[in-house]
Amino acid sequence: MSQELSRRSMLSKTAKAAALAAGPAILPALGASDRVTVGVIGTGGRGRYLTERAYAGVPSQINIAAICDTFTGNLNRGKDLVATKGGKAPATYADYRQVLADKSIDAVVIATPEHLHHRMLLDALAAGKHVYVEKPLSHTFEEAQDIMKVARTSKSVIQVGTQNRSNTLYNMAKTMIEQGMIGGCHYTRAFWYRNALPDGSGAWRYAIPADATAENADFTKFLGPAPKRDFNKARYFQWRLYWDYSSGIATDLMVHQTDVTAYVLGKGFPSSIMTSGGKNRWTVNDDREVPDTWSCLIDYDDKFHVNYSCYLGNSHFGYGEQFCGNEGTIEVINRDTLNFYPEAYNGVPAHVKARKAMSVTIPFCDNMAVEAHIRNWLNSIAGKEKPIAPVQAGYEAVVLGLLSVVSYRQGKKVLYDTKTDKYTFA
Repeated sequence: MSQELSRRSMLSKTAKAAALAAGPAILPALGASDRVTVGVIGTGGRGRYLTERAYAGVPSQINIAAICDTFTGNLNRGKDLVATKGGKAPATYADYRQVLADKSIDAVVIATPEHLHHRMLLDALAAGKHVYVEKPLSHTFEEAQDIMKVARTSKSVIQVGTQNRSNTLYNMAKTMIEQGMIGGCHYTRAFWYRNALPDGSGAWRYAIPADATAENADFTKFLGPAPKRDFNKARYFQWRLYWDYSSGIATDLMVHQTDVTAYVLGKGFPSSIMTSGGKNRWTVNDDREVPDTWSCLIDYDDKFHVNYSCYLGNSHFGYGEQFCGNEGTIEVINRDTLNFYPEAYNGVPAHVKARKAMSVTIPFCDNMAVEAHIRNWLNSIAGKEKPIAPVQAGYEAVVLGLLSVVSYRQGKKVLYDTKTDKYTFA
């Protein structure tokens, strides 16, 4: 296709891609014996959402035979969901190692708090299981390095849950940029702005179940490698607010956007990261530790820069990435709208001026992206595809996110050396 993509042809391609992403019909129906038998580790909000998307998008390819959670409320809700959608109640466990010990389980989904990913992933690989692990890959830089030592030689298929890579619009942006629609791209602006009441999920103050007690919520298993503490409902159910279990914005939000930026533009590791921010809004009667305000400047060796910002006190600008090329801009907003704007400065070349602005919206595109992401994992297990978010991509993403935290907490610019896989301070 020529560099001068027509609006009509691109819209046609997008409509076809959206139709393919929307349902499981892209593959012939598989027999029950060809299904991948899966255990879901972590059946809280994210684990149940992934389960719902799997049944919506790939019901003929998956058999969820076991689930695990340390809170009996989540375990019961997960069991009911699988029984309803899958037609058969799964085995239930409170200890993930029991899932891994089950020889009938081919693969596991790890949808637990961040600080548990490292040990669970390594144990799953040791048990010979394929793994879909939610982002981030790990909770510390050293844990990520530890994972890579094992994962590089593992025969298991690992998919990291950065589902933007499976989003039709980001793949459209990738194609357009590769075809020269925005010229050279040396700068991307990425942002995530949202707002919430003090007890709202947008502020990571997830609802605490009224029936939760120390008896039905195994706090010791939840803590895992984290410092030991007495039972604390806020830490258990609102774990994203505390450094022991999460890195907040850096690894819950930013990692999605820097990862997809790297994917769209073909980047790898950054060369330097500098971060500032703080707890600027949530300061009254709030024991959160992670910031609600985050600004990060990221450089790559090939003259490319990412300007990232996030604030949890205003939702006007929403969520998005703006790929700013010398000849045009492509932005993906809220994961469901792509806009293209050609440059229009005084003296702009005629071939750039001839391009037409365009906008494409695909409702529920993120849901379809998650379904496509799971489908790609299952197809990779079957040997039909390769993971679109392999462990190497997950490593590159988490290195950036975790080193941004190092920069913030140390108040220094971080320099990363790809060859030695080490960082220093400027």
